[in-house]
Amino acid sequence: MKSLQVFTMVAATALIAAGPFVISPAMADGLEDIISKNKIRVSIDPAAPPYSVMDESGKYTGSEVEVAKKLASDWKLELELVPTSPANRIPYLVSGRSDIVISTLSITDERRKVIDFSKPYSAIQIVVGAPQDESVAKLDDLVGKRVAVTRGSTNDTEITKAALPGTDIVRFEDDATSITALISGQASYYVTAPALLTTVNAKNPSAKLEPKIVLKTNVTGIGVKKGEAALQKKLDKWVSDSLADGSLNAIYKTAFGNDLPAEVTDAK
Repeated sequence: MKSLQVFTMVAATALIAAGPFVISPAMADGLEDIISKNKIRVSIDPAAPPYSVMDESGKYTGSEVEVAKKLASDWKLELELVPTSPANRIPYLVSGRSDIVISTLSITDERRKVIDFSKPYSAIQIVVGAPQDESVAKLDDLVGKRVAVTRGSTNDTEITKAALPGTDIVRFEDDATSITALISGQASYYVTAPALLTTVNAKNPSAKLEPKIVLKTNVTGIGVKKGEAALQKKLDKWVSDSLADGSLNAIYKTAFGNDLPAEVTDAK
């Protein structure tokens, strides 16, 4: 009995002594952790050209990759790109597999319940793309048609909310799969950003997709885990500075051929 009491006391003492080390990861400050490791892990979606994609040489390229590279360079940090999918971007962040998300992440009230955002650094329109010679001007024109969309994206949310009964929404796991479906004829309509319509046309010129219906214009922010106030504040300043010096606009213009919209440049 005495030996059991001694074991219990020793175990309790050890647990108390270890206490700070046991709870410190949960209490850790995200910005301090990034600085101490001299590395920032950024989630991207490598199946979303021209935002982010893996090229033939195995390197990640695209506008979001350039944003991530600029951030890491400005902060003098090593950059680790963490490939994910639209459905897993937020779970990766919340579970600690990435420090931030730079992956066409539109700022929405629903997402704000789970994560925080930097101030807007870019924007994405959500459009319904259809062949150039088809007369599509309103949602009624989609009834009875197969409409492709990437599962878990804001595009999915908007078309699900707006579509009229009888619209055949076909969901795919990522943008690359959605694009393949368009090219292979599994669908003729695509709910996405205008830039991805260009990607489809480049791969299959006969598709001749163009924006027909604008569902929404979303501003995008850098996703941050809830409670990381110091990291969020530093990101906000970086975005403000990078908008002021024109570098974020230059990245956007290179990728899309026009300047950032006022919804981004005038955002507070």
